[in-house]
Formats: sequence, structure tokens, C-alpha cells
Amino acid sequence: MKIVECIPNFSEGKDIKKIKAITEEAKNTPGACLLDVYAGNTTNRTVLTLAGTPEAIKEAVYKIFRKTSELIDMRNHKGVHPRIGALDVCPFIPIEDITMEECIKITKDLGEKVAKELGIPVYLYGESATDEKRKDLSYIRKGEYEGLKKKLENPEWRPDFGEAKFNEKSGATVIGARDFLIAFNINLNTKDKNLARRIAENIRESGKKDSNNNGKKIIIPGALKSVKAIGWYIEELGCAQVSTNLINFHITPIHHLFEEIKKEANKLDLEVTGSELVGLIPEEAILQAGKFYLKENGSVDKNTKNEIIDAAISYLGLSYECEFDPEEKILEYKIKKEML
Repeated sequence: MKIVECIPNFSEGKDIKKIKAITEEAKNTPGACLLDVYAGNTTNRTVLTLAGTPEAIKEAVYKIFRKTSELIDMRNHKGVHPRIGALDVCPFIPIEDITMEECIKITKDLGEKVAKELGIPVYLYGESATDEKRKDLSYIRKGEYEGLKKKLENPEWRPDFGEAKFNEKSGATVIGARDFLIAFNINLNTKDKNLARRIAENIRESGKKDSNNNGKKIIIPGALKSVKAIGWYIEELGCAQVSTNLINFHITPIHHLFEEIKKEANKLDLEVTGSELVGLIPEEAILQAGKFYLKENGSVDKNTKNEIIDAAISYLGLSYECEFDPEEKILEYKIKKEML
């Protein structure tokens, strides 16, 4: 059976009734399974994880687009997470017996329908991008919702689908096909978001802006490849957080990222207190981490899979805020539980 994953991110994390109404659209589509819901109050954003057959997921996601356009008014939206629209970004990921090319076609079919029927400008990103620059989500989202009206007046920012016309209520959306990404947030024992931002700048691949001895602006690359990061203060947790996107865990494993943030935190006399996943994680990524920490602590290679996973959960601090249940948070286990 062909299985595609989709992770719609929409700009509402506070109103429980609205979040429930939007997630119900996914639940009521045969062949599509809602695997995870992550809502953030300070970010004012909810991340859904869906999996199912290509046609079912395409239908479910269109219904989510329609419902977010009804319920979310971007003119009233505030949150610390970057965003450009009501349904801000919608990536599709090939999981089982489906190619990236097939996922790209889904994104283009969906983008055309969303623009035509809902009047929302659509930008394509990732592997679906029609312009090399637009492969990067942050490039498209620069200026966010508040800068969108002016951006649409620039011919270079004509949407891939729909008119270059500002939709005040819904903003714009970004749809694309990509490989698996791990959204991983690390908590610090401080409320100072500026310290979290300093750590983010030092570890993310894009690095930070600075000036050389001649006063010329330069970019200092960060320590880790395939990592995006920002720092912010999360009110509901009462702490600052380094929020990361791990673009390719084969290039930078999750434990490497975690240890690098611990090292940077120590330089600022801070400590990492725990972490959380937004959405799900592949089994391979968490096994990598568990094996690393067991080996670091002198364990021989005779551990069971459950012991390896438990080690990863413990050393990464994944149960700091709430219990990390592998059956619910590891992608393959959740798909098997819900679909197979």
C-alpha cells in the first residue's frame, strides 16, 4: 500500500474549539489517519501529522485548508513562530511504496485546487519548488504575513498558483514535497530568549551575521550542517527554548545536535533541562541516539531494542515535560498501530 505523510502547520494554538474543528476534518476522511497533534500556546500554532493513501491524504488536507480559511483570521493572529498564512506550511513526505515525484504531483494538484477554490496564493517549496531560491521555506516566509501584501506587489513574488492578490484573512500558504524532518525543541534553565537565540545562531547551518575589522557585513557559519534553529521564550513552559529543524538526521544525528546545544549552553553558564519532539521521529534516528549514549557509558552491544530506545529517551530528556511513549511518537510504530 502506498503511504504518504503530511504535516500541516496552521496558525492557531490557543482556541481548543477551533483546533478540534480543524483536526476533525482529518479524522473524517477514510484512508487518512491522524497520527499526532501538537499545539503550542506561545507559538499560537498547531502541527498535525497525517498518514494514509495519496488520494485520501490529498482530500483530508484540502478539507483542512478549507476549514482553516473559515476559522482563522490572520488579521488577529499573533505568535512567536514565523508564519505567512492560516495554513502556513504543508509538506508531503514519501513513506511507503511512493516516490518523491508522486508526492510532487500531489503538491501541485493540491496547490492548484487551494488557489482556485479558496482564493489563497500558493507557493511551492522543497522538491516541488519551481525556483531554486524557493526551495528554502524561510526564504519564502521572509517578511511573514505582515509583509505579504507588499511582497505580492513585486513580480518576482508571483505565487506558483493563484493571483498575486493579498488575501487579508488567510494570507498565503507554502506547499511542497520533502524528505523527513525532525522538529526538536531543547529547553534551557533561563527565561532569557536572547541567550537561546545566541545558541541557535551558533549551531544552525546558516550561522549569524557579523562585521569584520573593516566593518563589512559577513556571515559566520554555524557548527552543524542540515540544522535550522531559532531561540524564543515559551510562556507555558516558563523557559527559553532552542527550537530546531533537523533537515537530515543522517548528516547531523539528533544526539549530535543535542550535545552541541548542551556545549553552547555551558559556555553561557546555562543547562539543558529537557527536550520535546514536535510530531514524530523515525525509529532509525532514535536508535542512533540510544546506541551513542549506551556506548558513551560503556555498554556492550547486547542491548535490546527497547533498552536502546529507553536510553535515547533518558539522555535526550524527552520525558521531561510529559511521558514519551514510543508507540505514540515513533513514526513506524504509530503507522503500524493506526493503519496496518
